[in-house]
Parts: sequence; C-alpha cells; structure tokens
Amino acid sequence: MNEEIEFIIDATKEQMEGAITFLIKELRSIRAGKASPSMLSSIMVDYYGSLTPISQVANINTPDARTISIQPWEKQLLPVIEKAIMVANIGFNPMNNGEHIIINVPPLTEERRRNLAKQAKAEVEDAKVGIRNARKEANNEIKKLDLSDDMKKNTETDIQELTDAFVKKTEELFDAKEKEIMTV
Repeated sequence: MNEEIEFIIDATKEQMEGAITFLIKELRSIRAGKASPSMLSSIMVDYYGSLTPISQVANINTPDARTISIQPWEKQLLPVIEKAIMVANIGFNPMNNGEHIIINVPPLTEERRRNLAKQAKAEVEDAKVGIRNARKEANNEIKKLDLSDDMKKNTETDIQELTDAFVKKTEELFDAKEKEIMTV
C-alpha cells in the first residue's frame, strides 16, 4: 500500500479514536443514579489564581451509593470548592462540616432518567458527526492523490469499514450508558 494512503488511514483512525475518547469522557460525566467521583470531573476551582480540576486539590470518595465525600488537601479550600459545586449547577447541594464537603446524591426520577438518556444520545450523535467528518476529510484527501480509480475505490471502502466500526462502538457505548441510567 502507498505511504500516502497509509498516512491518511492512520490519521483518520486517530481522529476517530479521539472522537470515541471524548465521547467516553462526556458519558462518564452524565450521572447515572449512584454516586461517583467522575460526577465532579467537570468542576474547576480557583486554586491560587488558576482554574484547577477539583480532583487535583482534594480527595473525592464515595462512602456509599448515595454520598460523595470531598476532603480538600488545604482547609481554606472548603468554601472555594463548595462555591464551585454550587456554581456548576449540576443539581447537587454540598454540605460543609468544616472537615469535608458531603454531597447527598438524590435518586433519579423517571423523567430525569429519560432526560439523561437523551443527553447521552446527543453526545453519541456528536461523536458520530466527528467520525463522519474524519471520513469525509480522508475521502477528500484520497481524491487529490494521483492513484488509479480502483485504488481510490478500495481505499474509500477501507475508510468506510473503519467508519462503520467506530459508529458501532458509539452505539455500544450508548447502549451501556442507557442501561446504566435506566437501571433503578
């Protein structure tokens, strides 16, 4: 196989893998009923003038399925972390006991579960768009190459197979997340 074709296919695969990695990260932040430290992964706190992920300034634990416990490494961060959680508007009401911040994760209503499943579906659709855009770019690059029509056709088929595999992976990720969300 031609080096240019290999390069295009590798670059396309890398872009598609990036879309899947991003999707996994986004799905992880959608809460599914039981407490998880990843629910707070998007929250940033002002740590000496720079925005820092909460996980880099505190220990985050889940003592049980309905509770998240946050213990900052520096006590003066308690109110900063508490405020960041409130501002993030993710539906949690943090309680500060002077040592830890405790978050009770309320059980999800049926309506909320359906909304979270829709949100997960939207993230999957975004990932599919990213995958298809990578396919389109690759096909455009192949058309620019000085190759025989058969070679171009074969390469486009290879890229379509790659696209189909990654789209299938997004569906599998969605099915797993939807099951997790809808399980009471």
